[in-house]
Amino acid sequence: MPDTTSSPSELPNAARDGRLSYAIFQLARAHRGHAAAMLRALNLHPGQELLLMQLFDHDGRTQAELLERAGLDHSTVSKSLRRMQEAGLLTREPAPYDRRVMVVSLTDAGRALREPIADLWRTLEQISVRDLTPDQIEMFTTCAQTIEKSVRDHGRQAPVA
Repeated sequence: MPDTTSSPSELPNAARDGRLSYAIFQLARAHRGHAAAMLRALNLHPGQELLLMQLFDHDGRTQAELLERAGLDHSTVSKSLRRMQEAGLLTREPAPYDRRVMVVSLTDAGRALREPIADLWRTLEQISVRDLTPDQIEMFTTCAQTIEKSVRDHGRQAPVA
């Protein structure tokens, strides 16, 4: 009979040569799940806060700018913006210089989420780092950025024939 008492983060045999990747996956899943629960309290879906944060910094961005800056895929951004517009958080209007370009602007209701989102992000950070030293936080952040760059750079390379 198979052992079913293992913890969710226990390394499966098939992942033994990918310990770091498995740890990243588990971390991302746990972090995203906790963030999603916190976002639900603000009636937001994961990723919407990233778009709002971009608009807090510079309202009136084009949809293409948001897509590039938020690091989300096109379908996620389109779906999120549509939902956020329906919720009254933002407007999307054609740019005066090109009717095909959509300019995204916050409404008063969207602007009112600035502090709640900043508080949420602060709380999530406190939860995430509570057992880490400042040096560990710095080291982890540097390593995470290096890994992200490696993965992104590899994805940009032409496939090997």
